[in-house]
Amino acid sequence: MSFYYIGREASKLWKRICAETTTEIKLLAENWKYILGGIICQYIHGLAARGVHYFHRPGPILQDVGFYLLPELGQDRAYISEFVFTFVFFSFVLWTFHPFITKSKKIYTVLIWCRVLACLIASQILRIVTFYSTQLPGPNYHCREGSKFATLPRPDNILEVLLIVPSGVLFGCGDLIFSSHMIFSLVFVRTYHKYGTRRFLKQCAWLTVVIQSLLIIAARKHYTVDIVVAWYTVNLVVFFIDKKMPELPDRSGAAGLLIPLSKDSKTKEEINHKFLNGSTGDSVDWRSRTQINGKIIEEGNIVHVEAIINGL
Repeated sequence: MSFYYIGREASKLWKRICAETTTEIKLLAENWKYILGGIICQYIHGLAARGVHYFHRPGPILQDVGFYLLPELGQDRAYISEFVFTFVFFSFVLWTFHPFITKSKKIYTVLIWCRVLACLIASQILRIVTFYSTQLPGPNYHCREGSKFATLPRPDNILEVLLIVPSGVLFGCGDLIFSSHMIFSLVFVRTYHKYGTRRFLKQCAWLTVVIQSLLIIAARKHYTVDIVVAWYTVNLVVFFIDKKMPELPDRSGAAGLLIPLSKDSKTKEEINHKFLNGSTGDSVDWRSRTQINGKIIEEGNIVHVEAIINGL
């Protein structure tokens, strides 16, 4: 019996994946230019961050309130902030692909990434303008005086500038105001806050971003101003983009679902029983209702539905 159940559920999952893949491919065919443009802009942002490293000059660490208030993690524990960021990053990426797996879904993967990339690009453009305007001496350990990574030698050819290597990303200096890690985390969390369905996870996500902010300062990877500017800049950017861009279609409700509702005050068990048996009984109103989060709304009256009947 268990093998039969597993086989049946596996078959349903495969059909769900195939159906969702077909839908997302159609959306990708319509929006591939936006996705490709967003990916190219990510490369340009990385290129700009590497370019400013050539201008970086190490110096004394600036006075910072966060450095006084938060104890220094040290080089041995500086990875903790990166671990938290990696957790936030991949958790969000996996969530955007949940429509391929789960039965209940609210978003389209392609459309949500178009929106996310728009927020990232706008925030990163502001970031590039900011850190090229003023180069601060980096507080990170590899950006301090005496470190071989603090400055970059003059490039021998253009390929050295255009080629972004992992070591250049990990040991970059000069791109301080404002934090790129906070851009990604805040855009991801705000997106989940708007389109996610679990309130507890939303609260945990915001708490995680606050902890990440403190860890970045404690690891001396950014000044406190880099984090503060990121908090209000990214939130304002996402706010204005949400106002300008059209709202995403909501997949959580089955709009137009026909469910018979008796005009008298019958219980939901009686309604479901008659609907399953095909009994007409009393006069029934078959007008279209809109289903929102398990509720059927009609002219201000809300009738709770226990579950969507199998086969509909």
